[in-house]
Amino acid sequence: MANFHTVALLGKRGETERVRDTIIRLTDFLRRQRIQIYYDPVAAALLDLSEGQVVDYAEMGSRCDLAIVVGGDGTLLGAARALASSALPLLGINLGHLGFLTDISPDGMEVLLERILLGEADTEERFLLSARIDGGEPLLALNDVVIHRWNTARMIALETIIDGRFVNLQHSDGLIIATPTGSTAYALSGGGPLLHPTLEAIALVPICPHTLSNRPLVVRSSSRIEIRVCNHQEDQVHITCDGQMDFALSPGASLRIERYPYPIRLLHPKGHDYYEILRAKLGWGGHLPGRPSC
Repeated sequence: MANFHTVALLGKRGETERVRDTIIRLTDFLRRQRIQIYYDPVAAALLDLSEGQVVDYAEMGSRCDLAIVVGGDGTLLGAARALASSALPLLGINLGHLGFLTDISPDGMEVLLERILLGEADTEERFLLSARIDGGEPLLALNDVVIHRWNTARMIALETIIDGRFVNLQHSDGLIIATPTGSTAYALSGGGPLLHPTLEAIALVPICPHTLSNRPLVVRSSSRIEIRVCNHQEDQVHITCDGQMDFALSPGASLRIERYPYPIRLLHPKGHDYYEILRAKLGWGGHLPGRPSC
């Protein structure tokens, strides 16, 4: 019956009661579909499950056909980074607020899930960014990599080099390097452009730049971006990935950012409409019932 035979359930930390209730409903539903279920440690702790049903991210990629993430976009961002190299499709149940990535509400989710399990779903690939500090281990981000000032009221100086060519030296509060997925996140509040998720592009959005001529820049996704941090005092500049991982940059550090070779796969209900989500989440006007469009 189902196109997916083994499913992993991932839970959001905190908001225990809502997450637990939703995972219990999903468990009951999937069992009725005769689907094998595994749980990440967070979901397993909420249900007080035995170790045999608990898998880490490495095991999910080899054991499961689908990962269902219960929480908000932040929960899905963490799962996407952890499962990036596994090709495991992700489906989000939205317990958060905006829900650009997790677009299924718990209300009536069983009806939509039944169709998705039968293969009636829209599949979408999103690319991630890989950031290396001075050639170190890659740090992944689905939304954005942000270089920002820390513990100081002074601006920081950053050099930007793209594909080996010097672009500019900017004085600002920092710089957001965003994927199309992240264009509706921090980059949006910084005045960056909205990028359709299917675009092969990266946006560089300055944070409070000193000069008004310093504007957002959009480059191709295959670009090799290098940010050099000009001299500053220790612990004044940090890098943050998806707003969830934070690292200090040493004076004179170099940060290299490029597209991660493995995309993630998101599943949506059939007929998923990106523009409808923008209208709903950003409060854009729509057609009023009974009123003709302009």
